[in-house]
Amino acid sequence: MKPGDEVAVHQLLGRIVYFHALFVEPALAPAPAATVGEACCNHRSPARRMRPDTGGLLAGTAWTVLDEVAATLGTSVGRCPSHGPTCCATCRVADSAAAVAEAWLAAEHRAYRRPEPHGPMRQACREAAAARLTRVFVHQHHAPCPAAHVGEKAGAWLLPGTDELPLTGELLALWRDPLAAGGSPVVSWLNHCTDLDDIRRVLDTRRPTP
Repeated sequence: MKPGDEVAVHQLLGRIVYFHALFVEPALAPAPAATVGEACCNHRSPARRMRPDTGGLLAGTAWTVLDEVAATLGTSVGRCPSHGPTCCATCRVADSAAAVAEAWLAAEHRAYRRPEPHGPMRQACREAAAARLTRVFVHQHHAPCPAAHVGEKAGAWLLPGTDELPLTGELLALWRDPLAAGGSPVVSWLNHCTDLDDIRRVLDTRRPTP
């Protein structure tokens, strides 16, 4: 990574933690029934050489905060059935990123009094967040695994923009190519909001009058 890239990544991870704690966690709905995800690549083929593990690589980097944010979502994250320190670190990043994006999507829909997001939109957000954050993690820590090669399968038109869902839209935009010169602009007015109701009021004032 170029000088300054690591600082940029850490700032973006910090923004996820801050926004989740300020906006999303207080508005989380009760966790649904436990969801078991697919086995991570370390537990899919135990006889194979283990990839960098969560208890080693992930726990020793700033990326552990993403795992901690996902842990606040309860049992619905859909983690590896053998969830623990021997799980593949890259798979854990992908799973956590997907869970966080879906939780933010649902929380914003509820807060702005919109219908629940439909399945294809949820899947598109999950895939985009997993692909984008995992790509950066692999680039930074040289920890490739099959999860890093899963692209964004759903159409980009399903992803929300910052004018529609500011939190989820910014999350996806900022991680599209965070190390590129210029990057994507931050939604600066979010820094002046204290909860999801504040964001809703701003959005309401920006809607065209009938």
